[in-house]
Amino acid sequence: MALTFTWLGHSTLLLDDGTNALIIDPFLTNNPLLDVTAESIEVDAIALTHAHGDHTGMTEDSPAGDTLTIAKNNNAPIVCNFEIGNWFSGQGVESVMQGNPGGTINVGDWCSIKFTQAFHSSSFADGSYGGQPNGLIISMGGKKVYHAGDTNLFSDMTLIGEEGLDIAFVPIGDVFTMGVEDSIKAVELLKPRYVFPVHYNTFPPIVQDAKAWAESILRDTGAQPIVFDPGTSYTLE
Repeated sequence: MALTFTWLGHSTLLLDDGTNALIIDPFLTNNPLLDVTAESIEVDAIALTHAHGDHTGMTEDSPAGDTLTIAKNNNAPIVCNFEIGNWFSGQGVESVMQGNPGGTINVGDWCSIKFTQAFHSSSFADGSYGGQPNGLIISMGGKKVYHAGDTNLFSDMTLIGEEGLDIAFVPIGDVFTMGVEDSIKAVELLKPRYVFPVHYNTFPPIVQDAKAWAESILRDTGAQPIVFDPGTSYTLE
């Protein structure tokens, strides 16, 4: 089985197994890295790591406009933590699938999402509390995917690595998440087959040299780095 992922900039990933599609942390309207609209997205489900606007898609009209637009246009469930689910239910979203760290949610028979811890903060732009931030271990298309969300380095990444990861998406931007050096240590703990950097170059405080990062990954870990521009896709066979 194969799984194709497309990086839509920042921490937004689109996963497609050829039949079903999942979008993670949709941040499109105000994302300077790629000109893609929420209205153009066709998916079967949405997964969120936390409530911040650069992961839910804050717009002028709504503190989570992109997620709301995608959910309503596609009649797609939002897979998220308990507090985020309550907030979206209050915005008229009919289907939310709520979990918390350690729990696993099955999205039909094509995807399962396990919540892990992440060390960060989580709130909506309107001040509402967004609950515990999460990382996500996603089983889809015969592959095991880890999206770290926004987090620092933590030693329990070793346990996440025991899941047998095909690919890990890790933040490298620094300031608000772990930076390059700690992301390399994270990859050493996670031991994925492939690793892809996220949460960098979107705004001036988080600019990083992804090529130099990839060279360090090749030198210091057993993972194969993948680096490309937003809007590009890659298929894991």
